Amino acid sequence: MDVNQHQRFTVPDRSFASIAKRDITRTAESFGLSPSEVGKVNIVATEMISNLTKHTAKGGELLVRPLGKPTIGIELICLDNGPGMEDLPRMMEDGVSTAGTAGEGLGAIKRQSDVFDIFSQPEIGTIILSRIYKTHKAPTLANTNHMFENGCIIVPKPGEAFCGDGFAIIEKGYDLYLLAMDGLGHGVHAHEAAQQAVDVFCNNTESDPANMLRTIHNSIRRSRGAVGFMAFINGKAQRIGYCGIGNIAGKLYTIEGGSASSSYKNIISYNGILGHNIPTSLNNQQLDWGRNKLLVMHSDGLKSRWDLSKYPGLHRHHASIIAAVLYKDNTRQTDDTLVMVCKAKIQ
Repeated sequence: MDVNQHQRFTVPDRSFASIAKRDITRTAESFGLSPSEVGKVNIVATEMISNLTKHTAKGGELLVRPLGKPTIGIELICLDNGPGMEDLPRMMEDGVSTAGTAGEGLGAIKRQSDVFDIFSQPEIGTIILSRIYKTHKAPTLANTNHMFENGCIIVPKPGEAFCGDGFAIIEKGYDLYLLAMDGLGHGVHAHEAAQQAVDVFCNNTESDPANMLRTIHNSIRRSRGAVGFMAFINGKAQRIGYCGIGNIAGKLYTIEGGSASSSYKNIISYNGILGHNIPTSLNNQQLDWGRNKLLVMHSDGLKSRWDLSKYPGLHRHHASIIAAVLYKDNTRQTDDTLVMVCKAKIQ
C-alpha cells in the first residue's frame, strides 16, 4: 500500500525528546535520504523539539511526511500551543531568545531547510514548516512556472497506523487536478478504499470532476466505500470546476483588502457514498479563479466551524502552514484528518 501520510510525533515533555528524534532519524533514513540530508533532518528535528519543550507547557507535536516526485524529500511541521511571538522578525535573529538559550534555533532550522516558513500569533502558538529535498531539488522547483501552491496535512486517527483519508495533486502546465478522499470509517480498510480511488484518479485524470467521480465509483465497488471531492482548475481560463459526494467540506476564499476572512463560498457536495450509491445525475459547479483565490478542502476529521479571521495574515503564508494551523486548532482527534489548501501563485 502507498503511504503518503504524516507520522505524528507527540512531545508531551523532555523525556520524550530522545525517542522522537530517534524515530524521526529512522523515518528520514527509510525515505532514502543521504547521510548529509539525514543530518539536516536531525538538526531541524532537534531544534523543533527543543522549542516545543521550552515554550509549550503541554508539549506539542511534529508531523513528518515523505515528499514524492519530482521533489523527493521530507517535510517536518512543528505545531505548538505556546504563547506565540509578537515580534517574529526579531526572534528569527541569531542570539535572540526568550528562554535564556543561545537563540539560534529558528535560524538553524531555516539554514538547513530548502523550504522554510513560520507563522506565530500571540495566544495561538507557533507553526514551523521545513522541507529538505534530496540533492537540493528545491531550486529547480522554484524556477519552474508553477501557477499553484499546494499544501496538505493528512494524519491518521490516534492509535491507527494507516490513514483512511487520501489525496492527489496533479499539476499540468496551467491546469491543476485535486482529489480529496475519505474512506468510510478508519484503519487499514478505509485506507485501502481511499487509496484505490487515488490510484484510479492518477491513472485516468480528466478535467470533468463529475465524470471522474463516476469512474471512481465504478472502480471501488468492492471496497468499503468512500466520500470524495474533485476539483479542476483551468489556469488560462481562470475557472474552477468541482464536484463532491459525501461530507468532504471546504471553502473558496476571495482575498479582499489583504484579508481572507470577508468573502468565501462554501463547497457543496451531493449525498451518497462512492462505491455504494451515488446520485443518477451529477453536475459540476463552476466558479471564478484567480490570483486572489484560496481553496480549503477537508474531511470530517476537522471541525466544520473553523474561521480564518482568527489568524490575521495567515493567507500570506505557505499553503502547508495554512493547513497546519487549521489542523492544530480544529482536529477532532477522533477520526482521520485531511486538510488540503491550494493558493494561486502570483506570476
